[in-house]
Amino acid sequence: MSIESWSDNILIVELQDDPAFTDDVTALVDEVDSKKDVDVVLNFAGVHYLNSSNIAKLLKLRKKLTGNRRRLVLCGINTKAWGLFLVTGLDKVFEFADNVATGLASVQIEPE
Repeated sequence: MSIESWSDNILIVELQDDPAFTDDVTALVDEVDSKKDVDVVLNFAGVHYLNSSNIAKLLKLRKKLTGNRRRLVLCGINTKAWGLFLVTGLDKVFEFADNVATGLASVQIEPE
């Protein structure tokens, strides 16, 4: 996993398929716990498959961030993974962007 601090309050995270996905999101949750005032942009370009455990971890991360009044933006999601978000209705729960640049712009321009 690559966690890059874009600024003092924005993290960009590049995710990979399992088993790295689970470890990466767990490490990210710990990072969010320690910083509390960060927005997160997740790059899914390296993710080709999601399972229920992955979704549960993402929901936990989202809950932590929204509880701190921060944002989580998911970017670069492939067609197969996007289908999972649509079928489960999670396309209405998470915030999405086409790519990292758009996700960063969204977080910086439109604070929630």
